[in-house]
Amino acid sequence: MTLRIGHSPDPDDAFMFYALAHGVKQEDGIAVEHVLADIETLNLRAMKGELEVTAASAAAYPQFADRYWIMRTGASMGRGYGPIVVSKDPIGPYDWTGILVATPGLHTTANLLLSIHHPEVRREVIPFEEIPFAVLDGRVDAGVLIHEGQLTYQKMGLHKVSDFGALWEKETGGLPLPLGLDLVRKDLGRETATRISALLRRSIEHALANEDDALTYALEFGRGIDREVGRKFVRMYVNEDTIDMGDDGVAALRHLYRRAVDRGLLNRVPDLDLV
Repeated sequence: MTLRIGHSPDPDDAFMFYALAHGVKQEDGIAVEHVLADIETLNLRAMKGELEVTAASAAAYPQFADRYWIMRTGASMGRGYGPIVVSKDPIGPYDWTGILVATPGLHTTANLLLSIHHPEVRREVIPFEEIPFAVLDGRVDAGVLIHEGQLTYQKMGLHKVSDFGALWEKETGGLPLPLGLDLVRKDLGRETATRISALLRRSIEHALANEDDALTYALEFGRGIDREVGRKFVRMYVNEDTIDMGDDGVAALRHLYRRAVDRGLLNRVPDLDLV
């Protein structure tokens, strides 16, 4: 069968799928077709169940939990780091009411964290790669940065005014911050889903074992970042938690959904039946 795998055109996702993109670590009887799109587009496609396997925001998963299983492998989790809010000028702790903040998508985990920590802001959806420039141009007062922008904002002259990864670590006592998940569609059946999860795990392990080659491929999606910044970014989000999120990862997901329920942003914590 042909397996359509949706993932973001970003260095960390590209690194994970390096082996599959180069015909390594394949599974007998499964052909892979890569579908590249930003995470918000993938969230919207997951709501329709379009792709057999897809990356999606952890925040959006409750909206399509009936269609997809979470794979224990492939998750993007931050330990002490995650999306940040930046501004052109420093924002004090009491200056948030009514400011306009750029967000990479209403269904993203970054936006959910903004709603949890700064519910009083106004927001505008802007493609994630354009957010730093929107802040610099004064189109918005602040912006939530995901992907490599978390490492490059200072070089652009931006100020970090809120750090969701640090806030999460303090609140949870050290649980990882679940940002992105890799999902497999339930109609494929659990046996096939388990094979797919194993295929993805082998791809991640191959990339980690062949880091330099995988990084060279990943930096084709790096929007001009240099090799060492790319290496640092990839290592942030492709690690042991990515191979298997473990009990900490599952606990972190439950905590995220409970926080959303407490804020009135989610009706209930979804059942977490992982492959």
